Amino acid sequence: MINAAAPQVSFWQALGFWFKLGFISFGGPAGQIAIMHEELVVRRRWISEKRFLHALNYCMVLPGPEAQQLATYIGWLMHKTRGGVVAGALFVLPSLFILIALSWVYIALGDLPWVAALFYGIKPAVTAIVVQAAYRIGSKALKNSFLWVIAAASFAAISAFKTPFPVIVLAAAASGLLAGRLKPELFMGGGHGKAGTSFGAALIDDHTPTPQHAIFSWPRLARVAAGGGLLWALPMGFLLLGYGWEHNLTQMAWFFTKAALLTFGGAYAVLPYVYQGAVTHYGWVSPTQMIDGLALGETTPGPLIMVVAFVAFVGAYVKAIFGPESLFLAGAVAAVLVTWFTFLPSFIFILAGGPLVETSHNDIKFTAPLTAITAAVVGVILNLGLFFGHHVLWPQGFGGAFELPSALIALAAAMALFKYKRNVIHVILASALLGLGFKWLAA
Repeated sequence: MINAAAPQVSFWQALGFWFKLGFISFGGPAGQIAIMHEELVVRRRWISEKRFLHALNYCMVLPGPEAQQLATYIGWLMHKTRGGVVAGALFVLPSLFILIALSWVYIALGDLPWVAALFYGIKPAVTAIVVQAAYRIGSKALKNSFLWVIAAASFAAISAFKTPFPVIVLAAAASGLLAGRLKPELFMGGGHGKAGTSFGAALIDDHTPTPQHAIFSWPRLARVAAGGGLLWALPMGFLLLGYGWEHNLTQMAWFFTKAALLTFGGAYAVLPYVYQGAVTHYGWVSPTQMIDGLALGETTPGPLIMVVAFVAFVGAYVKAIFGPESLFLAGAVAAVLVTWFTFLPSFIFILAGGPLVETSHNDIKFTAPLTAITAAVVGVILNLGLFFGHHVLWPQGFGGAFELPSALIALAAAMALFKYKRNVIHVILASALLGLGFKWLAA
């Protein structure tokens, strides 16, 4: 029986939940959003179904991890700025500390045969997971031939012509803006979902008036923008003055700031850009390490984009930026620094843009370019999956030997994901055991 009374939730009660959420938010964006829906809409009734989906639709069109931004948004709506900051930060911090520890184990013990065998099985699974991500996003985003053309063009641009990811994003946005003016029907309809269920009275209900702190005002927008700019400029200025522009820490801060502004479509969308910079341009990690880092990100709670902490840790550790006696410190500092610059824009987008949600969500001028960007992301992610497949199945190049065990593991992982809808973590764990078994039989 549904209880009609709306709950009353103090800041400290909410803080306890956000802390718990940071440790149970497995399963990538879809799993994390499902957990929040079950906890906040169904069980606790902190927010109604309609208001939850409205907030989610806004977060879906922002650059950055939508699940973390949704937690920030709901925390902000409930308990002002401090509520948003706490909700968003606690969504990330457990994952950061866990990844720092796992990254150290990986880089320090990765040469052990049994560790190498586990990752031998994980790599093919990651390839299948990335291909599944392209399919999952594409099935929702590619609603007409125009969007299919954008996806195909982005695939060709990044695979055949090595076009930088930011250029692809800008071209897609321009195409969407133009098409939205000439043929707006291409972008009509669709949101993340429709609200049709009531679970009883909620703290933030369908008709609950917008709280005073969430009403738009230019002075408030200016304060948030200035505060966010200062929080970015102070650590960046310290890095410039202390280490100079060419230092790895400064370059990481600048590079991952740009990455944070380009993550339309979630973490899988930014991975090609991170690969281009971290592997090809800066050499912070190798292609194999990039795949391993994605596997670690898949098996830990928190946003998948936290793979950037792994990239930073390994890059700073290997390059010994603080000297050979401080390898762990270098990795940990780099991971924390990169996490700051990656997630700061997400907080600014929510705190600054939240009051504009009602006026901008259904405006074709905003939604058409973002829809086109999401279509382009599908092609980019598919290219990433093929790239991973190349390195996993032909580790010495196409002229080298074909890795049949890796192909079998990839096929099994794909069947588990596509046909049997298995959980990503279960697929990775099973694949790791298969890798261990193959290596044991080959020994």
